[in-house]
Amino acid sequence: MRQLILGTAGHIDHGKTALVKALTGIDTDRLPAEKERGITIDIGFAHLELGQWQVGIVDVPGHERFIKNMLAGAAGIDLALLVVAADDSVMPQTLEHLAILQLLQVKQGLIALTKTDLADSDWLELVEEEVRGLVAGTFLASAPIVRTSAVSGEGVDELRSALREACERIGVPETGGCFRLAVDRSFTLPGRGTIVTGTVWSGRVAAGDEVEWQPVGKVLKVRGLQSHGRDVEQATRGQRTAVNLQGVHHTEIERGHELATPGLLRPTRRITVRLQMLKQSLRPLRHRERVRLHLGTQEVMAGVRLLEGTAVAPGETAQAQMVCAAPVVCVSGQPFVIRKESPLETLGGGTVLQPSEHRIRRRDTAAIRRLADLCAADELTRAAAAYYFGGAAAGDALDLFREAQIRREDSDRVVARLVDAGVVVELAGERTTVRLHREFLADLQARLVRTVRRLHAASPLGASVPRQRVMAMLDYLPRETVTAVLERLVAESVLVGDESRVALAEFQPKLTAGQARLREELAEAFRAAGFSPPDVAKLAASAKMKEEEVKAIAELAADEGELVHLGSGMYLHREWEGELRRRVIERLRAGEGMTVSEIRDLLGTTRRYAVPICEYLDRAGVTKREGDLRVLREP
Repeated sequence: MRQLILGTAGHIDHGKTALVKALTGIDTDRLPAEKERGITIDIGFAHLELGQWQVGIVDVPGHERFIKNMLAGAAGIDLALLVVAADDSVMPQTLEHLAILQLLQVKQGLIALTKTDLADSDWLELVEEEVRGLVAGTFLASAPIVRTSAVSGEGVDELRSALREACERIGVPETGGCFRLAVDRSFTLPGRGTIVTGTVWSGRVAAGDEVEWQPVGKVLKVRGLQSHGRDVEQATRGQRTAVNLQGVHHTEIERGHELATPGLLRPTRRITVRLQMLKQSLRPLRHRERVRLHLGTQEVMAGVRLLEGTAVAPGETAQAQMVCAAPVVCVSGQPFVIRKESPLETLGGGTVLQPSEHRIRRRDTAAIRRLADLCAADELTRAAAAYYFGGAAAGDALDLFREAQIRREDSDRVVARLVDAGVVVELAGERTTVRLHREFLADLQARLVRTVRRLHAASPLGASVPRQRVMAMLDYLPRETVTAVLERLVAESVLVGDESRVALAEFQPKLTAGQARLREELAEAFRAAGFSPPDVAKLAASAKMKEEEVKAIAELAADEGELVHLGSGMYLHREWEGELRRRVIERLRAGEGMTVSEIRDLLGTTRRYAVPICEYLDRAGVTKREGDLRVLREP
């Protein structure tokens, strides 16, 4: 069976629920209050088989007070059924529901005139004419209008046929990709535990799978699945599904939450969007105004931060960032609706451009211009923009699905084309390949060079700077990325260095005449001391100089290879370091290992120096410790 979701829409008391019951035999009003008051309050569900099509039906409330519930039900529908009562014709929620369907980017639908038994043919003609005027210019402009009566059964069969034809026009939806389900109900059943229901928006899920509960971020196990009241092994895109979850209490998970492929969604309080104001809005939307954001099945308060201008007029579009009062999850290209905080009124909606946290400044005109690339028709343009905005965080197939609407099965091909074109640059990281947009890479390389230059300025006597200090000054970036870019700069001879220290290729320490003389004196003192090197603090005291300055000169000599840093402020002259290796390697090749005391006696020094010397040999890869012995490390 091919799966689609049909959503109803229309004014209160126009017969949506009665029509669904006439089509399916299912009463979607399940709440006692709905039975008592005779109106739909919350979303209800039914299903209908139309040949090869299995259609899940979401019946929404028509009262203006329950638009919040209508929006939760309308999220993710494939096909809309706009219901207009023949005795009432077009009413306020007819208009608002149609506008919402437009904002949610529904592409297919049809129109049902209900209660035709209450109107004569002339009146029906007038109502049809009014409805045609209403839907002109919308996705329903050429949709069939079917006259029906849930009481007499008139037109119900014709409506089924029209629905089947509409399904054929939609065609078979894409069932691949990453799994997403927006939760609209959560409850418990004896012997089963927590059950959540929702529409599968993309991908598929099977019993036994692990899914991520967002925005909480916890991974849960799927114990079982049902669709339309029957146990199923898996559920795919376009199915109404009940998911039996392990690892969460039903009171913890609620409408607005989502289940998804682990790692796909990232909770955020800031999303970047393209806004579209309704023409019928009564006034402009102002910069920093608070609105109700309806995203998926969630409603959250948000501040509108326009990226250009101070207001958006009715019927106009704008780019903005929504700063949310609670974390939300979404993907690029996902539609949303905004409503006035009070009184409740639909203002407009739009499309998510960036679903992840990324602050864009109003003066950053280059970034604002590039936002349009995120919703371009060309997949390479979208992917390139995702890498540009993602910076050091952009990368894998899940990122491209979330940020650029690239199917997982297409991601390798898309990335390869971007690399071939030079738009994305691949760098070898310590554990994985790092991919960066060429503009971000150029900016990061410049930042690293500036950072090393500042560290040189802070330590003018140092021939190089520790990599750890460079990393610490860029700790807002992934360590893997900084390391990969440092290696690229070394390979390009912009920097020189090894695994522990780097320097600008053109940098030379600047020593005064007195400092140059001190350097020579230090080198001679360490050469003369052998395996019992002098203490830097004592050298400073005898030279009547600050210990920090003498230590800086010793570090410079170590950077230039004259001295070797043993650790803990202790240095050894390079000639004695070579002799150290020779003696220890020669003795260990002839024996089964040496204790610290034996190495001390071999070098003719004291334990004070022997211990750091042994530790240095371990770090240098000459020896390794086995109990109390040092043995040769295998090459």
